[in-house]
Amino acid sequence: MAEENLTQEKQFSIQKVYTKDLSFETPNAPKIFREKWEPVVDFNLGTKVDKLENTIYEVTLTVTITVKSGDQNAYLVEVNQAGVFTLENFTEQELGPMLGSFCPNILFPYAREVVSDLITKGGFPQLLLAPVNFDALYGQHQQQMQQQAAGSKTIN
Repeated sequence: MAEENLTQEKQFSIQKVYTKDLSFETPNAPKIFREKWEPVVDFNLGTKVDKLENTIYEVTLTVTITVKSGDQNAYLVEVNQAGVFTLENFTEQELGPMLGSFCPNILFPYAREVVSDLITKGGFPQLLLAPVNFDALYGQHQQQMQQQAAGSKTIN
C-alpha cells in the first residue's frame, strides 16, 4: 500500500480579472483646458477581499486619483479593478499576504491601464502611475492593526 501524501500542494489560479466600477469627473471643463497646467496629484489605494466560496475570493483594488491645477479640481478618477482568485491549501497565515499583497499586485497593471486611458480620453496629459510595493503596504497595514490591537488591550 502506497503512503498517502499528507501535505497537499498549494494551488493558486486567476479565474477572472475585470473592471468592477469606474468614475471620471472633470468638474471645471472646459475652463480648465484654457488655463496654465500645474498639476498636483493626490493618489490613494485601497483593497477589499470578499470570500465567495470555500477557496474562492474576490479581491478589489481601488485606485483614486484627484488632480488639481492651481486652486481648481482638474479631474477625479476612481477605478475598482477586481479579480476572482482560487487559493487552495494555504494556511491562514499565508492567505493574508496572498490576498493583501500578491493579488493586488496582479490587479495593479490593469488598473493603471484603465486610469491612463480615462485621463487621456478626458483630454488631459497622460498620467503614468509608478509601480507600487504591495508587500510593504501590507506590512504597514499589519503593523497598524497590531498597534491598534495592543492599544485597545491597554485601555481596558
